[in-house]
Amino acid sequence: MKSEDIITLLKGLSNQSIADKSQRYFKTAKGEYGYGDIFLGIRVPILRKHIKESPNITLEEIRKLLKSKYHEIRLFALLLLVKKFNSATNEERNKICTLYLKHTKYINNWDLVDSSAPYLIGPWLYDKDRLILYELAKSKMIWERRISILSTTYFIKNNQFDDAFDISTILLNDDEDLIHKAVGWMLREVGNRNRMAEEKYLKSRYRKMPRTMLRYAIEKFEPERRQQYLKGLV
Repeated sequence: MKSEDIITLLKGLSNQSIADKSQRYFKTAKGEYGYGDIFLGIRVPILRKHIKESPNITLEEIRKLLKSKYHEIRLFALLLLVKKFNSATNEERNKICTLYLKHTKYINNWDLVDSSAPYLIGPWLYDKDRLILYELAKSKMIWERRISILSTTYFIKNNQFDDAFDISTILLNDDEDLIHKAVGWMLREVGNRNRMAEEKYLKSRYRKMPRTMLRYAIEKFEPERRQQYLKGLV
């Protein structure tokens, strides 16, 4: 299958009413984080259905899709990468993730990051040096910073918390609300597996945290304990 075939397929599934709603939901107005993005108006379950049905496609064709001006086509490309990664050899996985990291400027909204980084970069780096995550965490690009913290999902699921904590510390004073939410989310995931480890991390830092980050991090705590953190009483 060629990229042109997929583009024709997806354009045929477009829905202007859904596209208009997506433009607002993903903050595409001037000055907002998704400024300039263009939507076809295709629901994610429909995209995933066609991912399952899609035949094999080369990385070069996926690369072409990833550079599309249309949000859903870029998302489709990322979902194809995840599908290909899941059955790939180690050498193929290296090529997939190298392509991904060379094209981060096209992974430019939170859903694109969240649908890909935890399923590609995290598993790929599990037995490798993770320096690239720390470089991404210091990037000027919000989406690279989000990739850095979301990639730790896989480590957390395997009870490795150090990278999540270290990257959270780098991002502690980030200016972007979407980063605050992502960091808080990952800290909450740590707590779901090891509450003691999360609280140990929080105790010396929670007073410095943006409120949104803290709220996300302690969302699963008991109401009384949550209030202690919110009131600075821990």
